[in-house]
Amino acid sequence: MHPYRTHNCGALTAANTGETVRLSGWIHRKRDHGGVLFVDLRDNYGITQLVADEDSPALDVLDRLRVESVITIDGEVKARNAATVNANLPTGEIEVFVREITVQSRADELPMPVAGDAEYPEEIRLKHRFLDLRREKVHANILLRSKVITSIRSRMVDQGFTEFQTPILTASSPEGARDFLVPSRLHAGKFYALPQAPQMFKQMLMVAGFDRYFQIAPCFRDEDLRADRSLEFYQLDFEMSYVTQEDVFQTLEPVLAGVFEEFANGKSVTKAGDFPRIPYAEAMLKYGSDKPDLRNPLIISDVTRHFETSGFGLFEKIVGSGGVVRAIPAPNTADKSRKFFDDMNNWARGEGFAGLGYVTRKGGTFGGPIAKNHGEEGMAKLYEELGLGEDDGLFFAAGKEKEAAKLAGAARTRTAQELDLIEKDCFKFCWIVDFPMFEYDEEQKRIDFSHNPFSMPQGELEALETKDPLDILAWQYDIVCNGYELSSGAIRNHRPDIMYKAFEIAGYSQADVDANFSGMINAFKYGAPPHGGSAPGIDRIVMLLADEPNIREVIAFPLNQKGEDLMMAAPSAVTAKQLKELHIRTVEPPKPATEQAVRTDRLGDG
Repeated sequence: MHPYRTHNCGALTAANTGETVRLSGWIHRKRDHGGVLFVDLRDNYGITQLVADEDSPALDVLDRLRVESVITIDGEVKARNAATVNANLPTGEIEVFVREITVQSRADELPMPVAGDAEYPEEIRLKHRFLDLRREKVHANILLRSKVITSIRSRMVDQGFTEFQTPILTASSPEGARDFLVPSRLHAGKFYALPQAPQMFKQMLMVAGFDRYFQIAPCFRDEDLRADRSLEFYQLDFEMSYVTQEDVFQTLEPVLAGVFEEFANGKSVTKAGDFPRIPYAEAMLKYGSDKPDLRNPLIISDVTRHFETSGFGLFEKIVGSGGVVRAIPAPNTADKSRKFFDDMNNWARGEGFAGLGYVTRKGGTFGGPIAKNHGEEGMAKLYEELGLGEDDGLFFAAGKEKEAAKLAGAARTRTAQELDLIEKDCFKFCWIVDFPMFEYDEEQKRIDFSHNPFSMPQGELEALETKDPLDILAWQYDIVCNGYELSSGAIRNHRPDIMYKAFEIAGYSQADVDANFSGMINAFKYGAPPHGGSAPGIDRIVMLLADEPNIREVIAFPLNQKGEDLMMAAPSAVTAKQLKELHIRTVEPPKPATEQAVRTDRLGDG
């Protein structure tokens, strides 16, 4: 017999009744029924109920052990009587009567329980992540992550992709988010950077002639953390040669749709080939976001022209100064009190906006200051144009176009949530296409890239030389699911002349491009195929499939909101010797003014 187990804790069924077995695992729960002790034994695969009574030599040992102690037992499989069968467990028809026990490891008193689904502070969970990972939900999330990655890898190989690994130590790039820097011991004063993405390497693989590349790539970005963002993350990074934008779509849609269908647990998934293509400008107008949640049925409309001349002076003034007015329907809200609409206005102010205007309607009668000042006839015309009914309310976002779109998008989401309009049990995908190549940076007072600087502009060199830069679109695209951006991608700019011109418009000289992107630009000068790709985020995919609101719930050992690893105490200080070897010294940040004043006072007292 194997020294630790003949079966795992999820394997035994009624067919094993009468067998002598050996199991190993953690004591999950204990229940004392007056001389009969029931123990749930847990391992990676499941739970088996153990039984020990006064006839079992293991009773005293089991009784003294704390939960989460690790044991090995020998025992006899017995069928449970019909009244005690647990239909929720694969092993629920049997129990194992314990004959012998070996204690492999005793557990101390736990800082947090493993059994049960009670919530615990994240600080405790992350500090003791090895315990947290034993808990059923988190354990299942990490196993799901592994299965999803395996499925993705298989689907990519089936489509003719080859897996390559790209460097982790690379050069810092002036574009994108802030780099994580690694000091070089051998080259004093110089630094490597951890890759924000394998962008340049995968493009050079195309230049090297490999045609279809992918990897499950680790990426690092020193940016502020959010619920759906981590300092280190993984993505399905891929690139293809001799492809159009549509070729990329037709390649990725079956992978994503297939993976989601495989792990959706009955939820509906947009079929491959049916992912809508939504131009960026349309997305910003209709949804107020470039990552729209299509489960939300509400559509934003531009109603600016209705307020060019209006009795409602505020909107007329905004429109007259070049602003816009966007309308968000609030269907079937006749039964809502005035407080519902006022609360939405207060919510908007709490989010940093000036406010959210509104009109109420009940049985065809309009209510609220906007309706009163704009007039019955004007409101009726507006409602008819928008196709709204006699009991539908309406919210308004007014101001400069970007701000109005941002408020309208947030109000669309909030309204749908408050009215319970968001479709459940589904995954709705879409592509956002036709991103602008450039944008005007109000702070820097100059034109800059709006998305990926290495994208091919639509119209190529001719567009760059003849069009207003703010009118040029790029072959850039995002894929979005249920309001989450899974990835950005693009057909790449593979021609040096077009790249130099694009960067020139953004204020970079040819020397700047040669210095900052030498590897890529030099490679392109020796013959580069047209190519494109994308990089869907693994963490966000698993987060959606696991129905988790926080990305840390699907990462085995995540950092906390401050970017700290509480379990391993990272980041941590290093020794003076280590710093000397790396030719660097640390500089303490300046103390807050109040603390400086306190220290000065104390020095004066001394």
